[in-house]
Amino acid sequence: MTPRQRVLTILKGRKPDRVPWFGDLDYWATARIVKKEVPEDFKTSDAYIQWHRELGVGFYLQGYFPFKTILENCLEKEWKEGSLRYREIETPKGTIRECWQWLTESFTEAPLEHLIKSEKDLPILRYIYENTHYEPDYDFARKRLEQVGEMGIVLCYLPKTPFMQLVALDAGIMTVTFTEMNAPDEFAETLAVMKKTLDRAARIAIDSPAEVLMIPENLSAEMVGPKYFEKYMRAYQQDWIQKIEQAGKYSFIHMDGRLKALLGQEASTGISVLEALTPDPVGDLAIREWADLAANPKTILWGGVPGGYFTPSASNQEFERHVKEVISVMRTRPRYVLGVADQVPPDGLAERVKRVGELVQEFGIYE
Repeated sequence: MTPRQRVLTILKGRKPDRVPWFGDLDYWATARIVKKEVPEDFKTSDAYIQWHRELGVGFYLQGYFPFKTILENCLEKEWKEGSLRYREIETPKGTIRECWQWLTESFTEAPLEHLIKSEKDLPILRYIYENTHYEPDYDFARKRLEQVGEMGIVLCYLPKTPFMQLVALDAGIMTVTFTEMNAPDEFAETLAVMKKTLDRAARIAIDSPAEVLMIPENLSAEMVGPKYFEKYMRAYQQDWIQKIEQAGKYSFIHMDGRLKALLGQEASTGISVLEALTPDPVGDLAIREWADLAANPKTILWGGVPGGYFTPSASNQEFERHVKEVISVMRTRPRYVLGVADQVPPDGLAERVKRVGELVQEFGIYE
């Protein structure tokens, strides 16, 4: 079977010839572009899929939102100052600004200043979402369908749900916590306004040529526990999950941190796939415990190999031991996809990625 055939067989609830192996190489590829090892258009080119083929790993993830965001009745400005990237939005309700810093050594950026600082900024945020519109942007999805072929599947992103948009991007967990405590009614009203707007983006994504669709929540239980999940996330997720299913497609949620306090609740939403799951010793839950907590047998559990295992920080012996242990669990039933938890990092070793494919070939046949 090809990588594509294996993962589609699992998604349909059947047993392929061996455990599917799919990896997120996007972060690693970004570092290679910055270091000028590959062309700037590498991640959108045929060569990117060929790279997956050479490494023996299935393709699925590219961080692509299949819609354009259009902001009306606001003045939006973006500029850079050295390693700093600023964005400022001026509205009749007031002005908010964010600042992100590029981190050279880690090939990524981190927030220094969020758009939302306190509950005083919520009226501004509501105005922005009330004046935000979306248009389909499907060209890249169509290109990917032609490029990917037998190496995998085409995945597109929905927006984050409103609560996670605030936690991960617009406000940060501390501001979200204090804002929800200080102005609970206005906070809930803001989420409702965001949801009404983001529903339109979600619809465009669902109608895209994508074969599978991810709600890119980036969940970890130490940031979002059971209380916040039930109060502010479950209903939003289930609405979109049901719409994805009605479209005949499969739903993913990215869950790459602590699992114990949230895995069971996420599985109970009806989600098709929980992706980037991180086991101990990096995460807080042994892979043998995943299925017991995620009691919904239809939910596929995708992940298993922490990104650090692809770097020199893990010995060859520990790398082999861990991958073999993960495969030994995953081959017991067709409910798992072997994946990276969550990305191969910039100092990833090509031979490690190749080796996973070899180990799957040798040990990944179902019992």
